Amino acid sequence: MAGLMVVVLVGLGWSIGTALLAPGGDSVAAKLAEWGRDHGLGAAVGWMETAQYDLHPPQEGGSVSVPQIGKAAGAGTAAGSASSQAPGASGGSVKVVQPIVPGPVTSPAGPNLPSEGVWQSIESVNGTPAMYATFVRPDTTHTSYLAGIVSMDQRLVKFQLHPGETDPGPGAWGVPTSVPPTDRANLLATFNGGFKVKDSRGGFYLNGQTAGTLTNGAASLVFGKDGHVTVGVWGRDVTMTPDVGAVRQNLKLIVDHGKVPANVDSNVEANWGASISGNLYVWRSAMGLTADGRLIFVYGPALSVRSVADLLQRSGVVTGLQMEINPAWMSFMYYQQTADPTTPTPVNLLSSQERPADRYLQPTSRDFIQASTR
Repeated sequence: MAGLMVVVLVGLGWSIGTALLAPGGDSVAAKLAEWGRDHGLGAAVGWMETAQYDLHPPQEGGSVSVPQIGKAAGAGTAAGSASSQAPGASGGSVKVVQPIVPGPVTSPAGPNLPSEGVWQSIESVNGTPAMYATFVRPDTTHTSYLAGIVSMDQRLVKFQLHPGETDPGPGAWGVPTSVPPTDRANLLATFNGGFKVKDSRGGFYLNGQTAGTLTNGAASLVFGKDGHVTVGVWGRDVTMTPDVGAVRQNLKLIVDHGKVPANVDSNVEANWGASISGNLYVWRSAMGLTADGRLIFVYGPALSVRSVADLLQRSGVVTGLQMEINPAWMSFMYYQQTADPTTPTPVNLLSSQERPADRYLQPTSRDFIQASTR
C-alpha cells in the first residue's frame, strides 16, 4: 500500500510539475486551474474561484475617468472608402485611403462622460488612422469600470491567427506561438483568441491542419489567405474555400444581422462557458464585423454576455461572437515602433488587464490574433 501511495504521489507531482513548467507565461494560479479542470477537479477549482469572487465581487456604482491614449478622431473627417495614390518617400507611390471614422458610441450607463465613447487614433498606416479605440462604461450598475473597444480598418490592416503551445497544441500549423522578430516592424496589435478548443463547440483550422471539428452552426472567424477576416455562421454564411487560411470557431453568434439574439440570456453558464460560479459579470471579450468591413474587438471587466453583445451592437457590429472569459486570458495590446524594428513597445489598452503587454512576443499557451500593416 505504501509503495502504491508513493507511485501515486510521484505521478501526481510529475503531472503538476509538467503543467507548471509548460511554456506560455501563464501565472501559477492559471496553470493550476487549467490542470485541475483537465484532471476532473473542475468542481474544486470552481469552489476556489467562487470563494475568491465572493471576496471581491465587481463593485456596484462609483465613478471612473476615461483615459486619453491617442489622438481624438477629427469631427470633420469624412467617412468613406475612396482611395488614391500619393508619392512615396522612395519615389514610388503608396495607397492613400480616406479614413473611416466611426460615430461616437453612446454609453449604456447614461449620459457620456468626457471622452467616453469618443474614438481615439492609436495606430496609423501611411499617415492614415487604421485603428481607433474608445472606452465605455458597460451598464448602469458597474459604473466604475470601463470596457475597451477597438475599430480596425481592414483596408489597412491584415490579420493572422496564431496557435498556442497547449491549445490547440503542437501541430504542423506553419505559424509560431508568438510574434517573431521578423514580423514586428509592421506589428499594430495582438489580442486573445477564444475558449479552449475542446470547450468551443467547434474547431480550429490553420494552414490545412485542424484541431477539434469545424462544426455547422458555430460562430466562426474566417481568415482569408490575404489577411482579411469575416464573421458568420459556419455552413450558413461562411464555409471552406481555397481562399481560407484559418478558421476559429467559438460558440454561437451574440450579434446576428445587427440584432442581439434573445438566447444570450438563456442558460448563461451552460451556453457561454463556465464562468466563475456562473456569475454573469466577469471579464469577457468579443469580436464582430461592421457593415463597412471593419473588425471590432471589445473586452473588459464586469461584463455579462448581454452587455458585451450590446457594446458590439453600439459599435456598429452586424455579426459578432464572444471570444474568451475570465481575467487570465484577456489581452489587447497595441505597439509603438522604436528605432529597432524588432523591439516595438507593447501597450495594454486596458491597464487593468491581468496579462503583461509583452505576452505575445514570447511563446503563449493559448491561440491569439496578430494585426499588422497590410
